[in-house]
Amino acid sequence: MDQLPAALERAGNEESWAVADAITRVLKNSEELHSWRRQLLSACMKGLVAMYSSSRDESKPEVERSMLLRLEELLRVVEEVDPDDWCSLVKTGLKYRYRDATFLKVLNVAIQLLYRKESSL
Repeated sequence: MDQLPAALERAGNEESWAVADAITRVLKNSEELHSWRRQLLSACMKGLVAMYSSSRDESKPEVERSMLLRLEELLRVVEEVDPDDWCSLVKTGLKYRYRDATFLKVLNVAIQLLYRKESSL
């Protein structure tokens, strides 16, 4: 379980995300759930950065879309991010996906969630 977030950072690793979802369901009423979701959020952002950096064009739009939707879902629950992960995602995403409607939609939602008054950023 400790090594799974690192595996999730690799682009296109759907099987590992299925395992992560199963672990999330098992931890549903656990004290560890919030920490686990924070690790998943970080892994999701790092995975998107890796995906954007390695394929500057949208070679896997369905994988990117599922990752972006996962990012949005995790942001709604966790509501806090590592500043370095966030900066890297925004910079790389805007550099390579500034025309991608799904990326821009999720970025807008993330900004709304993270920069409201009571947020940690």
